[in-house]
Amino acid sequence: MEFKVLEKIELMKFLIENLKKQSRTNIKTLLSKEQILVNGKVEKQFNYVLTKDDIVSVDWNKNRNDKTPKGIKIIYEDKFIIVVEKESGILSISTENKKNERTVYKLLMDYVKGRNERDRVFIVHRLDKDTSGVMLFAKTEEIKTELQENWKDIVKEREYAVIVEGILQNKVGQVKSYLKDNKAFVTYSVKDDKTGGKLAVTNYKVEKTKGKYTYLKALLETGRKNQIRVHMSDIGHPVVGDKKYGAQTNPIKRLGLHAHTLKFIHPITKKEMCFTSNIPQEFKRIIGE
Repeated sequence: MEFKVLEKIELMKFLIENLKKQSRTNIKTLLSKEQILVNGKVEKQFNYVLTKDDIVSVDWNKNRNDKTPKGIKIIYEDKFIIVVEKESGILSISTENKKNERTVYKLLMDYVKGRNERDRVFIVHRLDKDTSGVMLFAKTEEIKTELQENWKDIVKEREYAVIVEGILQNKVGQVKSYLKDNKAFVTYSVKDDKTGGKLAVTNYKVEKTKGKYTYLKALLETGRKNQIRVHMSDIGHPVVGDKKYGAQTNPIKRLGLHAHTLKFIHPITKKEMCFTSNIPQEFKRIIGE
């Protein structure tokens, strides 16, 4: 069921006017159960302000027929792309020595094929196994290629929520280096690209400190393998739980890295889209929120 918005109006008022058979309580339940979508994106805030030509839809069947596999959550889907929220502890896609392990790609592929045997998904980018947050998938190989080949121009913002060890002296900063892998496939920084390193730039801003930990937001100018993890280690403040790069503590029993925001230009509609994943509860316990 879809409705087109004719004028600026708050979501709750719009739903009351258009869902005349539903009580205010029922409408609040639809919002809390993520059954209300605005322009294809779940919206839970009753006071969200709609604008002219927005499309509001109601997914009546979501609670009864939602077969989204545990470990991922679909936060947006159209004919061309799917945006998901990945839990920590799941590989993005299988590796040579972990072909049978559960991955986001396999879970999502099984999900879409369960609806239509001909449907497919194509991985566009990856998150580390122990990193949670927003991931983008394509529904055709052509769109995957379009996104990957134009990634620098299409992606407008990649922001991560990070908890690191220690207290940073500089509240705002930039880490810049060239990254390469050693023979054991561990990424590390080198001074220039003469030895095969690739430029990596991470900007960060401290949001809060508590005890012996710092909560910060990291904005990527580049998207190299393990970039934030290496850069935080380089400045003496490894990501909590990241033993591989020098962390001494693991207070949240996982890696303190979360892909918080992904903003990009839609490959077909050319509209700017922004998706944000809530800060994990484990992070909030450490930073006192």
